Amino acid sequence: MNVEGVTRFTLVLYKYQKTRYNIFNKEHIVRMFIMIQIIYYIFFCLTLFYGLYYSLTGLYGFFKPKKFRILPNEPKNKFAIIIAARNEEAVVGNLVTSLLDCNYPKELYDVYVAVNNTTDNTAKVAREAGAIVIDVKKKVKSKGEVLCYVFDELKSHKDIDAYIIFDADNIVHPDFLSRMNDTLCCGYRVAQGFRDSKNISDNWISGSYSLFYYMQNFFFNKSRMTLNQSCSINGTGFMIKKEIIDKDGFHTYTMTEDIEFTAQCALKDERVAFVENAITYDEQPVEFKASWKQRKRWSVGCLQCARLYWKDLLKHFITTGNQPSFDMFMNFIAPIVQVICLIEFFALIVFRIFNVKLYDLFSTLFSSGTVFFILTYVSGIIISLFILKYNKRKAKNVLSAIALFALFILTWVPINVVCIFTKNMKWEEIKHNRGIKSTELKFNK
Repeated sequence: MNVEGVTRFTLVLYKYQKTRYNIFNKEHIVRMFIMIQIIYYIFFCLTLFYGLYYSLTGLYGFFKPKKFRILPNEPKNKFAIIIAARNEEAVVGNLVTSLLDCNYPKELYDVYVAVNNTTDNTAKVAREAGAIVIDVKKKVKSKGEVLCYVFDELKSHKDIDAYIIFDADNIVHPDFLSRMNDTLCCGYRVAQGFRDSKNISDNWISGSYSLFYYMQNFFFNKSRMTLNQSCSINGTGFMIKKEIIDKDGFHTYTMTEDIEFTAQCALKDERVAFVENAITYDEQPVEFKASWKQRKRWSVGCLQCARLYWKDLLKHFITTGNQPSFDMFMNFIAPIVQVICLIEFFALIVFRIFNVKLYDLFSTLFSSGTVFFILTYVSGIIISLFILKYNKRKAKNVLSAIALFALFILTWVPINVVCIFTKNMKWEEIKHNRGIKSTELKFNK
């Protein structure tokens, strides 16, 4: 520690406090400053561990997971496909059509559209496309409550083997149901498909969203599947065997019912499969305001889940060694880690202003901050190009997204700062109006 720097910092605080309260002496301020540094080191170690954990586990995404063993005469399961829809008349018909065009026996699945709080023609469009409409008559505050209502409605249908859940703005690959059937036959009872984008090239925001989901598919779910661990449900294009719902019900209490249910699966030792060739094409926001609103809901939901489940997840991991429980704990604290990183950054600035030298390692890192950020930006571009190639996407269509993806991730920091102080929020719909049909998509797998 540089004595001159500490002295300067101490004198400033000392003079300020002396003029106002005259309760802090020089010795107390020095002690406080030392405590701040200790806290900084603790925060740094925590964020370093967090980064290393996700980096090392993510590397397994480069390896191929074990393929599902498909039997010659495997049974065909009966699916109930559920679409939660509010005001979705512009897109819901295209999803229903793509589902009914799947390469799977038509008598073995039904498409249900759960209409709630609508002010448009969602129900009419869904019926005309061939779906069975369920009118959610009670007031619901979240997608989780809608799903709970539909599960109760379908509970008496004994011929249903599994539920598959979609958002209304989706389009599905023709092989989606067949691949999910393979997964069921291999013994998995919960599974998440591959989340792709149908409007990746609209602008840099939709392109950045697409890159984010590609990375999540590759570095999180694919790596977990390779490690023979449990994956994470991503909100749409996922399957739950009916017997799970019949036994335990579907009880979620947060804004992010998908990751909350994933946490519940981890606590019950229920493994979630990642089905890479069961592809859902999702509509991404194209306006920053809508993006901010959606990601704020995600962050609030993460923090709600953290408050509800962190103790149980850590306890289950410590007592049983259940890795998915620790994985979900790390997932839930992501917003907190980002805020801690922000605090670390400002702490380094303060240390620099008052010429306080930390250990050479930290001083060097900060002195080389510009180089570090440049390298981070360049590596982000390289990873983006690799991910696009892996997903058979042409980089030239999303050049702006590649260039601004770092900015997209950075904007998550102020969102998380706001969410730290937001315990509850109302579910707000995201407008979907990109009426892309399945015939307009070039299926890439």
